[in-house]
Amino acid sequence: MSFFYIIMQTNTTVVPRNPYILAWAFGLIFYLLEYAVRSAPSVMIPELSTAFTTSTNGVTSVIGMYYLTYSVTSLIAGIALDKLGAKYPLSIGTIVVGLGCILFAIASIYDGYIGRLLQGAGSAMAFPACVYLAARAFSPRKLATAIGVTQCLGMLGGSAGQFLIGPAIRQGFSLHFIWIGLGALIILIGVFILFVTPKDENILRNDSGIKTGLLDPYKIVFTNKQSYLCGAISGLLFAPTTIFAMTWGVAFFQKDRNMDFEAATLASAFVALGWVVGCPLMGWIADKLGRRKPVLIVGASLMISSLLQLLYLPALYPAYVSTFLLGVASGAAMIPYSIIKESNPDSVKGSATGAINFLTFGVTSLLGPLFSYLYGNTLLTAANKESHFQNAGMFWVICISISIAFALLLRETGKKKSEITVS
Repeated sequence: MSFFYIIMQTNTTVVPRNPYILAWAFGLIFYLLEYAVRSAPSVMIPELSTAFTTSTNGVTSVIGMYYLTYSVTSLIAGIALDKLGAKYPLSIGTIVVGLGCILFAIASIYDGYIGRLLQGAGSAMAFPACVYLAARAFSPRKLATAIGVTQCLGMLGGSAGQFLIGPAIRQGFSLHFIWIGLGALIILIGVFILFVTPKDENILRNDSGIKTGLLDPYKIVFTNKQSYLCGAISGLLFAPTTIFAMTWGVAFFQKDRNMDFEAATLASAFVALGWVVGCPLMGWIADKLGRRKPVLIVGASLMISSLLQLLYLPALYPAYVSTFLLGVASGAAMIPYSIIKESNPDSVKGSATGAINFLTFGVTSLLGPLFSYLYGNTLLTAANKESHFQNAGMFWVICISISIAFALLLRETGKKKSEITVS
């Protein structure tokens, strides 16, 4: 209620000293909701199959359209933020997601395709815009913490999309009610964002006052090798949780470790809970130390430790404890988002976030089919189930190890980097 009270007041004494904080807060609400939109279809595949009069594979194809527009629009989002600021791109993106949800409620597979494409296109604006606003709302020493909190809210939304909407469907709520309700709520948030987000003045010019071309920000970002390192590291650290634990986890725990469905689901779900803790925690530690690289490397090393324990010492403690610790440690994957912004000029911070989103998504898109080909396809036919589980896990241990090697090549960007240079 305090948000709405502040919005309605005209007395400057109740308006935050930094208006970007309020805009960032509403951006967080959108980010939470778009993550719920992203994950919700996974718990309603039979219902969607009936509504769209298509097979399960057909529904999966519709759901996958989200990532097609999400990846492309991530780059567009960065340019839009650098050229226009957050006010109009973020509010438009929010409204586009809302319209996509409403269209998704129509019982037609073609409308489902279009709705899902719109959801992906609008959602790509959420995280870059939140990071853009956070960079203006908070001092550099708090940036990593703010980015961690942002991702934390997203993971909460992803969990809500499964753990709240799933029971709602079982209790009799229709798909139309759920999707139209989500759409209306998101559009309302978009209207609030339009009114509370400050309009950046003179953003179309760089520091020298000279107009820049449309793609100039990305020329700067993509000619900086630090940008590629950040994208590769983030993708390699995201993949073990998003592909292995959150996508394949239930199946692997059931087939290779002989867990029942409830136990396998619990073990996989605790990764997201670990993210909720780990993202802000890792960011806070990095800000507190004034160093990015040590926290990044230690976090990745802890991911390896958690995986090795899960693979070779499963009796040490329950699987959900292992996956929770894996999720906490993988919060380090957000640190490259701070590094890429600090490695590029202020004038291209929006494009920097769009670029790392695109690169991270590219890495995970490559690793997903590779893992499926090597280990997913043999899940039902493997003779030695335990060995199959261990080999699949070692695939991710190798990926994380590569990320640590890349991290060693990164240039430190924390506030204490000058001390490192002197020493």
